[in-house]
Amino acid sequence: MPDEIPFTPIQPSAPPPPVPPAPPASQSGLSDSAASGLAYLFIPAIIFLATEPYNKNATVRFHSWQSIFLVIANIVVHIGFRIVGHIPFLGLLFAFVGMLIGLGFFILWLIVMIKAFNGQRFKIPVIGDLAEKQAKG
Repeated sequence: MPDEIPFTPIQPSAPPPPVPPAPPASQSGLSDSAASGLAYLFIPAIIFLATEPYNKNATVRFHSWQSIFLVIANIVVHIGFRIVGHIPFLGLLFAFVGMLIGLGFFILWLIVMIKAFNGQRFKIPVIGDLAEKQAKG
């Protein structure tokens, strides 16, 4: 007979790898610092003040109110400079100063947003006090 292939029994396979444990239950929604940072995009600030659990969190409420007051202050200053800019001979000067102030608002906005994302509370002098009062009430 031709060469026979020897019979080798099938070895039992290794046991299946253990099933990894389920990830821990995570909280629903954003962390406080993420919600606080996103509040400086203005529309999320309004949403956070209107929805739970964010409207129950004092930190998120503070940053939401500070964002809203910062936008209002920017609009008021911008309108003021536009009105004064129509005065003859002052228009060019106020246009330049208005651009610098707009840049200042933008830099301040970036600073408060970055600090909020890092979990820090940066209180803008006048606006921060108003925001703190609104967040408590």
